[in-house]
Amino acid sequence: MKKILFTCLVPFLALAILGNGCCSYCSSKGSKTVELFDGKSLDGWSHVLADASVKKEDVWSVKDGIITCKGTPLGAIYRGPEVKNFRLVVEYRWAPGEKPGNSGIFSRIHDPIKPLPPCVEVQLQHGNAGDVLGLQGTRVVGGQPRFFEVKNHAVAGDIAGVKKMENAEKAAGEWNRVEITANVDVYRVVMNGKLINEVPGVASTWARSDCSPKAA
Repeated sequence: MKKILFTCLVPFLALAILGNGCCSYCSSKGSKTVELFDGKSLDGWSHVLADASVKKEDVWSVKDGIITCKGTPLGAIYRGPEVKNFRLVVEYRWAPGEKPGNSGIFSRIHDPIKPLPPCVEVQLQHGNAGDVLGLQGTRVVGGQPRFFEVKNHAVAGDIAGVKKMENAEKAAGEWNRVEITANVDVYRVVMNGKLINEVPGVASTWARSDCSPKAA
């Protein structure tokens, strides 16, 4: 099963899920739009943290329609629906005056659910925003432009990925708008109105699909 998650690996990532907190996805019954975030609370969202004794509200909070992630310990919040093909629009920024760091949006996640699960990640790490990665051995076909691999990463396992075509990220502290479209085995990433990545050969088997920020 697949989930869509946002992940925050360092302190103070703020994000807003756009379209009234909605994700559009396709099923055998056609396209549908569902509300992911009501702009008021994280009711209905699950979480996973490297330190199970830490409460969700000690890491993630909602204020003025924005989800804020403090960044520690490593973890993620997530929710349904179950999807394979989808379009997701998110706005995020690094807290003004803070050093930007690492985060990402997970989708097509497979069990076991953990802070860095087997999944497809659209990278939000400052300087690398827009890279598309397969974590924990999730397939991204090699031999294509900008392809790279990392073997036996201490937390993410085997990584296969494709670097972005160009940088469209705004300066730290400014809001970025990211649109992710997944259609069978092709991922497209548009940032601030520019197509910055298009990756064929991405694992497309069904799995849980949720949305979440990761912390560490």
